[in-house]
Amino acid sequence: MPQFEKTTVHMRDPERVEQIICGLIKGGASKLQVITDFDMTLSKFAVNGKRCPTCHNIIDNCKLVTDDCRQKLLQLKNKYYPIEIDPHLTMEEKYPFMVEWYFKSHTLLVEQRLEKDKLAEVVRESDAALREGFEQFFDCLQQHNVPVFIFSAGLGDVLEEIIRQAGVYHPNVKVVSNFMDFDDNGVLKGFKGELIHVYNKHDGALRNTEYFKQLREYCNIILMGDSLGDLSMADGVPNVENILKIGFLNDKVEERLDKYLDSYDIVLVKDETLEVPNAILQKVL
Repeated sequence: MPQFEKTTVHMRDPERVEQIICGLIKGGASKLQVITDFDMTLSKFAVNGKRCPTCHNIIDNCKLVTDDCRQKLLQLKNKYYPIEIDPHLTMEEKYPFMVEWYFKSHTLLVEQRLEKDKLAEVVRESDAALREGFEQFFDCLQQHNVPVFIFSAGLGDVLEEIIRQAGVYHPNVKVVSNFMDFDDNGVLKGFKGELIHVYNKHDGALRNTEYFKQLREYCNIILMGDSLGDLSMADGVPNVENILKIGFLNDKVEERLDKYLDSYDIVLVKDETLEVPNAILQKVL
């Protein structure tokens, strides 16, 4: 596959990758499901060196939030993001810090009394950007009725609005994320369900076993993520025959490449496109 010649593509074991892809091709569309992260996986990490916003950032930076709140959210990010990507800490060590970060930032957002009907405009005015090739990615999966499970530690309401405005929120897409809870007047009063953060996706995956049970015959998986925490997103799938794990490594590349190569079959380094996943889907579908 010519796309694998790109300098952004790294593999520890190309032969194993080839084997898995052959297994996916053999199963075809009727056996395939896609399980993917959203922020910095389906969305871009940076454009021309400028960081793109995550779902949380879109709210943090919007005009519905006071300057004082924005400042506090930024302070939290400056404290906790380095912990999230620190290559010297284990996921278990990072876990309590992530809970703390989400809890504090969500509390600040609730204090802002955000209004539900302003979200669409906020997303429209933001710098949210999906990776190049996203239309082909979503449309191809929809055409072949391949179930897509977007599993995000971001803000579900913002995520859904991004893909809706991009024209790719097709019926085959299911989103599991942190959804806002609004009161009768459409004002944010809290968050629904269990918190999903970067390093507890295993628990979330197990909470969605009902969804995966319904897709029992979809035993081939393409999993896409940008964090080592994303590797557990398929933990709820009852019978996996072939799983291809594609990891986007966007930041702190030198320090983290080795760990990513140990865990992901294909690592895409600072690649802002979906060229490689699309090329694989072209072959499989």
